[in-house]
Amino acid sequence: MSASSVLFDVPGPKARRVSLIASIIAGVLILAGLVWIVLTLAAPRESGGITLPGFFDPSRWDIFADPEVWSFIIFEGVVGTLSAALTASVFAIALGVVLSLLRSSQIAWVRIPTTVVLEFLRGMPVLLMMLFILLVLSTGAFWAVVAALTLYNGALIGEALRAGLASLPRGQREAGLSLGMRPLQSKMLVEFPQAFRQMLPIIVAQLVVLLKDTSLGYIVGYSELLRVNMNNLGSFYGNRYLFSLFVVTLVLYLIMNLSLSWFARWLSRRTASKSSGKRLDPDNPGQALLIAQASAAARQSDAATGGPLR
Repeated sequence: MSASSVLFDVPGPKARRVSLIASIIAGVLILAGLVWIVLTLAAPRESGGITLPGFFDPSRWDIFADPEVWSFIIFEGVVGTLSAALTASVFAIALGVVLSLLRSSQIAWVRIPTTVVLEFLRGMPVLLMMLFILLVLSTGAFWAVVAALTLYNGALIGEALRAGLASLPRGQREAGLSLGMRPLQSKMLVEFPQAFRQMLPIIVAQLVVLLKDTSLGYIVGYSELLRVNMNNLGSFYGNRYLFSLFVVTLVLYLIMNLSLSWFARWLSRRTASKSSGKRLDPDNPGQALLIAQASAAARQSDAATGGPLR
């Protein structure tokens, strides 16, 4: 029996024929849908009593031949987005480290209030945070975006790091204490570096989410990529160029986000979990929490039943 047929039966001729027919039909339907979309976009349309050419007409894209347009998009939109994302990323990681240490504290009056704060930050929409900070604290659009992204993503990063700390073998802490370290020293010098390294791909993946959430700054008036292209340039050049500006905005966001996602996948391969022999999926931040929590629960179960502790 071959290895490929251990978990499932090899399909027979009839099953293969049905699968081939279904694949052909699905391919034809997908192709027909793509053709319909292209023809719809290419067809002329009425707007304000005048007939405009299709979206693929060169007259809808001629503004991108002007270097000043690209200069405005790059230096106002892209730089604005990256500035807010980079600043919020640094603060979010720092906040996540602090929250993870407080959340894993043995002191109840430190741990319980931190848990309440974490749950509140995780449950509050980022846009509401931006609006609250802007309207109540009058910080300005940039710091409203940065502060809201810092609080929300810092809470998620902190929870990931806490789960990483909980999943470490109990012997790591005991080894630090046996060397004469205080509990806080053991946590900072022995346990935390390992937890941070284990969760690093997931932290980078969360920063990808942070970068995408900078687009919410459009609502509070911050000049990021979406606002610069769809509002400022769209208002200046008119509705004729809205679709082309939308496509350029989409492509630029994809370039930035896919670059970070690629870096997260590369980092995941470099920091693959040695304890489980499996890689953490950078596109699924919740996977790290589940793995860490399951590992921590298993260790607690071993301790309760007198099983081996590593």
